[in-house]
Amino acid sequence: MPGFTGNLSLMVLVLTVGCVFIFCEYLIYFPTIVRCSWPEIPERKDSAAPLRAMFLSDTHLLGAIQGHWFDKLRREWQMERAFQTALWLLRPEMVFILGDVFDEGKWSIPEDWEDDVRRFKQIFRHPSDTELVVLIGNHDIGFHHEMSSYKLERFERVFSTTSARMLTKRGVNFLLVNSVALHGDHCPICNRVETKLHSLSVALNCSVQNSRNGGDGLRCKAGQTYPSSPPIILQHYPLYRASDGKCTGVDAAPPNERYKLFQERYDVLSRDASQRLLWWFQPRLILSGHTHSGCEVLHENRFPEISVPSFSWRNRNNPSFMLGSFSQSDYVLSKCFLPKESSVIAVYCGITLVITLFALSQLGVFRRALSWSHGLLGKQKFT
Repeated sequence: MPGFTGNLSLMVLVLTVGCVFIFCEYLIYFPTIVRCSWPEIPERKDSAAPLRAMFLSDTHLLGAIQGHWFDKLRREWQMERAFQTALWLLRPEMVFILGDVFDEGKWSIPEDWEDDVRRFKQIFRHPSDTELVVLIGNHDIGFHHEMSSYKLERFERVFSTTSARMLTKRGVNFLLVNSVALHGDHCPICNRVETKLHSLSVALNCSVQNSRNGGDGLRCKAGQTYPSSPPIILQHYPLYRASDGKCTGVDAAPPNERYKLFQERYDVLSRDASQRLLWWFQPRLILSGHTHSGCEVLHENRFPEISVPSFSWRNRNNPSFMLGSFSQSDYVLSKCFLPKESSVIAVYCGITLVITLFALSQLGVFRRALSWSHGLLGKQKFT
């Protein structure tokens, strides 16, 4: 009978451990993300259905040099399950990743680069009716002094993107910018990007003027007209701000980092580059990444910018992503948090404690049984 009880207890323990593992590694993402919902734009009879887009940033897939295998496994599984669960539950039409897709793209050799790309495509696989758009970050091609045409072109080739382009979907203009190239030192790559941005600005402004004048305004160049809607700028670096000192919320930078002054062209864009983008495009919204923390800033009291936190447990305990509903004249945003890594660790610590207590109790039962058998043998010998 003691043996049967011990086997039953062991079976219950194994089943419990299995259930905890399945919950922590798979099921936990469902009750967390199912609480998210698309923000609603007030409906208008003459307007099309809003465009639904998901934004995430700074995935930092670990590379061959600094990435430990267990760290890779843990963080990449977390991002894969979170992303795939979000796709299944929310079904976004577009997904934007705001740069720093890779951690070592700035120095990875071709073999390592191919492996990183393969893992990215596995983690962020998506159905054909969802469009995935990836922007360039400093860890993908290097900081400005590390950037080269070779690294830039291989990134653009893999993700079918360019350093400056206007992406229009259902009347909504998204301006995609390689902010690493906005250094302002007239490097060849920087010159090309700034020239392209200026031409996009001229074309967009021409479209806006024509719309306001009923089509009797400036004659835009063939093929360079856009919907007359202020664009949404998407880039990796935030526009210039002195620090995160005014940022609030549970995903803002920790207090010991919040008031550190930012370095232009390293932590944020320069004042000049930021001013140029605002003047040229008069955006209705800017979304950026890079800092790994959340922040909302209002530039010149009229241009809102939101920094999207990192999507990876490696960079923060409470990763998140943004959901946006967009029309040609309006937008609404909401934030969706992922499970906290500390919560998952706490569950694992709890089951480890249970296993330890069970093992100790079983050891005590074994010792009592051994003591009982020794006593029985002693009595038989005495008789």
